[in-house]
Amino acid sequence: MKRREFISLLSAAAAVWPLAARAQQAAMPVIGFLSSGSPDAVAGQLAGFRKGLADLGYVEGRNISIEYRWVEQRYERLPEMAADLVRRPLAALFANTPPGARAALAATSTIPIVFSMGEDPIKEGLVTSFNRPNGNITGVTSLTNQLFVKRLQLLHEIVPKNTALALLVDPGNPNADPDAKEAQAASVALGHELYVLPANRDSGFETIFANMMQRRVGGLLVGVGFQNSRGLLSALAIRHAIPTMFDRREYPVAGGLMSYGANYFDVWHQAGVYVGRILRGAKPADLPVQQATKLEFVLNLNTAKALGLEIPSGVLAIADEVIE
Repeated sequence: MKRREFISLLSAAAAVWPLAARAQQAAMPVIGFLSSGSPDAVAGQLAGFRKGLADLGYVEGRNISIEYRWVEQRYERLPEMAADLVRRPLAALFANTPPGARAALAATSTIPIVFSMGEDPIKEGLVTSFNRPNGNITGVTSLTNQLFVKRLQLLHEIVPKNTALALLVDPGNPNADPDAKEAQAASVALGHELYVLPANRDSGFETIFANMMQRRVGGLLVGVGFQNSRGLLSALAIRHAIPTMFDRREYPVAGGLMSYGANYFDVWHQAGVYVGRILRGAKPADLPVQQATKLEFVLNLNTAKALGLEIPSGVLAIADEVIE
């Protein structure tokens, strides 16, 4: 081959390669990701979501792209973020929490949606049944708010009988009122008075704990939505010697006393698998809503010692994980 012909061939190839690379990138499926929380608060769950995708052969940056939107408990921003996402050529849209799923549904009736939430999606008006969701949405529920009875029963085992309890709720969370009603009913059945204390990301937790001390609260149940404050809440509970029950493992890992609820890595893993199946051609209406199958009771014995608590042997025996 003559030198001039060789240089021409190289030039043509150099011009084609960037076009081919751009075409490959443009063909990469895009997943919308709408979260009511923050990257730090759901880091563990997000790892589960990515593993679910990877189990079906989808790896972020290699053959899929993910567009993230975080509202950090500013639920009023969800419709705006959902509308922004669906303007992109999405292959699927993931949303966590009922407000996130509702915002996604309001934004699109055609893009497949997969949710992760702690509530009953039928009661939330998102699906018509678990087996046949219908429409363009399906997902996974951990039924978190239906576990208040079990959480209170476990807290009841380590606090004095007939003592007052408190429930911390985020008034900005649309599920705060339903969750409070569930907890009130459960506490009455166990013979405890329950104070519902509103708090949000701007609240002074020091003041709230001082309030609990004045009311002689003997135990605290923390509602959903406080993951970003898990370290502070755990430290304040120890300082004020208030046994505290949380809804997920991340709290006792951060120093909280105990938690009972779904394994959220597993829940988001299931959601990731569903997104992967949709990328392979499945329709949301044909994917039954999954329920969390792995519930875990986590107990931090170091915190129990710091609180001066002796955990009953019966409670210790049923713990799925003991942190020492």
